[in-house]
Formats: sequence, structure tokens, C-alpha cells
Amino acid sequence: MSNLKNSVRLMGHLGQNPELRTTPTGKKVANFSLATNESYTDVNGEKVTETMWHNLIAWGRQADLAEKYLEKGKEICIEGKISNRNYVDKNGIKKYVTEIIVSDILMLGAKEKRVA
Repeated sequence: MSNLKNSVRLMGHLGQNPELRTTPTGKKVANFSLATNESYTDVNGEKVTETMWHNLIAWGRQADLAEKYLEKGKEICIEGKISNRNYVDKNGIKKYVTEIIVSDILMLGAKEKRVA
């Protein structure tokens, strides 16, 4: 179970097309967002749906696959790990970012297709 220490699985819809770039060392990286929905019934008996947005980062082969197969609105399932980082913006304010580093992508929909 040691591989479960920092493991996350999410299923949702892409909020944008992946943005691909290459680092100065030549490594490819893709950034994209995933929306997950949770529904519940409130105290008045009305159905409420809440959407959470997740920032995803795919490196190397996963970035290539994201660029080739993923597009805004597509339903996918991902597996990866949570990463926290911080930086100082141009105004000198410290910002904190939580991201999911993608290790596996499963495309969902009419035809289920595993791409990595």
C-alpha cells in the first residue's frame, strides 16, 4: 500500500484544450484543467450540483498524448499525485498552487479508450 500515500483519481470534463510547451531542457509539459461535479440534496429538498476545478500537469509521453487526443469538454479519468508549490508573483505576493501530476489518462465517452 505504500504507493497509495499520494495517489488521486479524478473523473470529469476538460475545461480547456491542453496547453503544450517545451522546457529549456527539451521536456514536453501539458497544462489543462478538469471539472468534477458533486450533487446533493439541500435542506429544502432541491438538488444542488457543485463543480470543483483541478489543475493538471502532464509530462513527457503523457503530454504528447494529451496534445493528440484531449480537447475541451471531453470526459476523462486521470490518475496521478498531488503536488503543492508556491511562487512570488510580479507584485511580490506569495501565491500557492495545488496541481495534479498526471501519470495515467483514460478517455471516456461512447468508446472508452485508454491512451496511456
